[in-house]
Amino acid sequence: MTTKTETAGFPPQIKYIVGNELCERFSYYGMRAILTVFMVSHLAMPKNEATAVYHLFVSACYFTPLLGAWISDRFWGKYRTIMTLSIVYCLGHLVLALFETKSGIYLGLGLIALGSGGIKPCVSAHVGDQFTDKNKELVPKIFDVFYFAINFGSFFSTLLTPWVLVKYGPSWAFGIPGILMAVATLVFWAGRKQFVNVPPTGKTGKAGFVPIAWAAINGTRKEGGDFLSAAEARYSADEVEGARAAMGIFKVFATVSVFWALFDQHGSSWVLQAQQMNLNFLGIKFEASQISALNPIMVMVLIPIFSKGVYPLIETLTGWAMTPLRRMSGGMVIAASSFAAAAMIQSAIDAGGVPSIGWQFIPYLLITVAEIMVSITGLEFAYTQAPRAMKSTIMSFWLLTVFAGNMLTAYVSEINKFQGASFFWFFAVLMLGFSGVFIWSASRYKVREYLEDGSAPVGH
Repeated sequence: MTTKTETAGFPPQIKYIVGNELCERFSYYGMRAILTVFMVSHLAMPKNEATAVYHLFVSACYFTPLLGAWISDRFWGKYRTIMTLSIVYCLGHLVLALFETKSGIYLGLGLIALGSGGIKPCVSAHVGDQFTDKNKELVPKIFDVFYFAINFGSFFSTLLTPWVLVKYGPSWAFGIPGILMAVATLVFWAGRKQFVNVPPTGKTGKAGFVPIAWAAINGTRKEGGDFLSAAEARYSADEVEGARAAMGIFKVFATVSVFWALFDQHGSSWVLQAQQMNLNFLGIKFEASQISALNPIMVMVLIPIFSKGVYPLIETLTGWAMTPLRRMSGGMVIAASSFAAAAMIQSAIDAGGVPSIGWQFIPYLLITVAEIMVSITGLEFAYTQAPRAMKSTIMSFWLLTVFAGNMLTAYVSEINKFQGASFFWFFAVLMLGFSGVFIWSASRYKVREYLEDGSAPVGH
């Protein structure tokens, strides 16, 4: 592994990764902010079809991390994978800007899904790779900074892009995010000489999850051992233990999928709800797709409030340590309440009312609190649970929960069984039920911590 001089603060090369993430998220969320409205208003798609396409696209963005993680961990390494797939990402934006047709949308979204999804687990894991046991206590802080940068870019792009769509048309509205993605690629390239680059495991001989799981399927389980014990005849104890860690965290993450089925609807069903509301608020006429900018601005405000105020206060009052799994458990319950609030707003609309868009502040606040407790914590938790040979793989497991959640929303939208408020109530009840499953699963999980310097995992 490439080594760098250790410092007491953040490694200096972190600024290139954070800058890249800020610009890349501007491009992604700017394009996503107008996607549903564009399909309904410019391509004349039915609302349920546009919602389904939107969530199928988001699903694809969170399925392709499996490909990116595999290429990165086994062959190219994180840096080369990120650079190569970023170029594919830029091409996708170019197609959207040039072709205002259904086929153009499908091709452009396909390329963006490959590029965006492929780099996701690599970028997140590449951040952690810049730290060692000498500054590992800064890992939670850098993930807070990382998430702040994501939402900083998302906030401004969500406000700007819908305005550009109305004022200058789809070409510019899709073109500006493409320019920002090109900038993101150049910023990352500028840090190439300073990065700590962990070599792909294909060159170091460490086995990944898939070959170990395959060996377990074809092997003979040891007496009294678990499923993966059958692979110990072919692989080392450390390699099998890494696969065991991956399987354990995947079981916990599986129940998080329903959270994403709810969360990502602020770009689809919540936008369509906003179109039915009075968009004049505080003397300003908003576009329906601009309201989702509430989410990133709330994230930026609430991150320090929760890390410095809410979590310490809860620990003081209850005596319970706010562990990652406890934070995530609370966040999932709060997510259910956000859709209960959205259902109440929709009930007023269904009854013939035109409520003020200001009422959407309540469900946005609730879903943002849930996001902070589930998503930020999940990124940090996923990284610490992974041995070096499987960091990108476990990060892709986390992103795979987003894929599953959006596939669920796409299916529910496509079958079109729930109308009006019942659509939102369905997801609220579903989320509440799966919150209970997550809490039960989390209580049985044995936490591990892996350090990038090869230290043994610490269980607690």
